[in-house]
Amino acid sequence: MTVKERLITTASDLFYQNGYNNTGINEVIEKAKVAKASLYTHFKTKDDLCIAYLRNKENGFLNDLEVFLKKKPKGKIKILGLFDYLRDVYRQDDFKGSYSINILAEIPKENTKIRNEVTSHRSNFKDFIHDLVKKNTTVKNSDKLTNRLYFLFEGALTESYVEQDSWPIKEAKDLALGLL
Repeated sequence: MTVKERLITTASDLFYQNGYNNTGINEVIEKAKVAKASLYTHFKTKDDLCIAYLRNKENGFLNDLEVFLKKKPKGKIKILGLFDYLRDVYRQDDFKGSYSINILAEIPKENTKIRNEVTSHRSNFKDFIHDLVKKNTTVKNSDKLTNRLYFLFEGALTESYVEQDSWPIKEAKDLALGLL
């Protein structure tokens, strides 16, 4: 693993588990076992490191979701697999809800650099769902179904963390089935 990868992996763990504002650069450097100069060679600011963290999380999320859904048969079951995947993620010991919403909650409204990155990630996820809908249904208004599935997924993700229970995921899956 390169120094840059080690920094991103370490920051990813710390930002997700402890929060962006509760994680200092010195803690990242110490846990990654790198020199301070190495950090600043790759990232000019903590916000730059945060953007690398967000991209790392997004890539992992979308890749893992795609691999998970490949095992599902085409059609409704594949789409409902979104919620099966979320259920499995919820069951992980380190589940802390949405990495992107957690970051948004911690940054000032004026931080457009990070805010735009989060918006891009959420748009990419909607595109992923839209592609899934187009390939697995014959609905005429795929945009409307995409938005509804997206809202159900995001709501279930947030509420399962808030409630510390998986019932929101099951309810969202049941509602999604009704839409299909």
